[in-house]
Amino acid sequence: MEHLHVSAAQRVIFESVTALGAETVKLEQSLGRVLAEDIRANRDLPPYDVSAMDGFAIRSADVVNAPATLEIIEDIKAGDMPTKTVAAGQCARIMTGAPMPLGADAVIRVEDTREVSATSVEIGKSVKPCNDVRPRGENMFSGDVVLTVGTEITPGVIGVLATVKAAQMNVFRRPRVAILSTGNELEGMDDPVDPNKIPNSNSYALMAQVQALGIEPVLLGIARDDPVELEQYLKRGLEYDVLLVSGGTSVGVHDYVRPTIEKLGVQMKFWRVAIRPGHPLAFGSTSKTAVFGLPGNPVSSMVCVEEFVVPALRRMMGNPRLYRRTVMARLAHPIKMRPGRTEFIRVQLTRDAAGYIASSTGTQSSGVLLSMAKADGLLVVPSDSNGLVAGEQVTVQLLDGTVFQDEIGFRE
Repeated sequence: MEHLHVSAAQRVIFESVTALGAETVKLEQSLGRVLAEDIRANRDLPPYDVSAMDGFAIRSADVVNAPATLEIIEDIKAGDMPTKTVAAGQCARIMTGAPMPLGADAVIRVEDTREVSATSVEIGKSVKPCNDVRPRGENMFSGDVVLTVGTEITPGVIGVLATVKAAQMNVFRRPRVAILSTGNELEGMDDPVDPNKIPNSNSYALMAQVQALGIEPVLLGIARDDPVELEQYLKRGLEYDVLLVSGGTSVGVHDYVRPTIEKLGVQMKFWRVAIRPGHPLAFGSTSKTAVFGLPGNPVSSMVCVEEFVVPALRRMMGNPRLYRRTVMARLAHPIKMRPGRTEFIRVQLTRDAAGYIASSTGTQSSGVLLSMAKADGLLVVPSDSNGLVAGEQVTVQLLDGTVFQDEIGFRE
């Protein structure tokens, strides 16, 4: 089977996974979920024209030739309803959020006034109608769709949901994910330290990548290189929506994952992708489970999760935004390259007045996990590239946890 390009492999995966069914959650547990229903406004908001500032509700016609002195006929606080109509030469003291009285068509900020007495105020400037007035329904009108299916629930979205008093809502179900590592060479977390073994870092790194999406995966443990034992572990994994199998998908004589998984009814869609690191990536599915055969090298495995598993999981969660954010950066140093595969270089990002600067985290060996631990992002090198020169503009795909920065990043 030929090696698929990254985008072609993603398309194959997306043809096999769809958004899962809906479930109902309370507002307090909804952060990070994706709406499976439209949300409509339950009222006009604001329900009437309101003041956007502390000041005085006036008739704009009275201050055309400002300064002008007006009679204060009442005080209106937020939560009060006006009791009087503003006539020529009159105004009302008004607080932010309070409803506009009849007759008034503008608000003048308190900073632009001078109180003459307890019942009169001098208006220092002229204003146009609707100045500092928030019109009825500026936020929403009753019955309006304010949030659509596919909206990811962020803190701002929760504010909107609370505004329309959506105490609970339908969201797409999160996929149930199982993670299995394979290989006699692996040393479990609770096993005694053996210098001849390799610590099972993959299960935990993959666990964290899945947890970053708000999903709590199940760690199945380590399956040894024995077809019978492997089959039992895989059977358990196929009870979940997604099974991530790390290791055992290469072509060696002791790589049992492929024949065993096919024996269990998994229809394999591809076994190789033109990607570096991570080309021994496999994908298949049953009627209920998407199965990813990930490389055993930890960096390769994590890169494959970023490029293939994360978008698939987000698709299953109903999110239309599937991919990590990318930024443009200047390359700090040259990079030699062999064409033929899309390459993902682990980089750190700094910035100067001209923008981001990308620097390699060091050795790009697929077995050096520190290259991922230090990385802010993955520099994407196209498959037809013969190499990159210092100063060249490059695309960097940000990794989870890199949305914060050291400095404020803007001028006040």
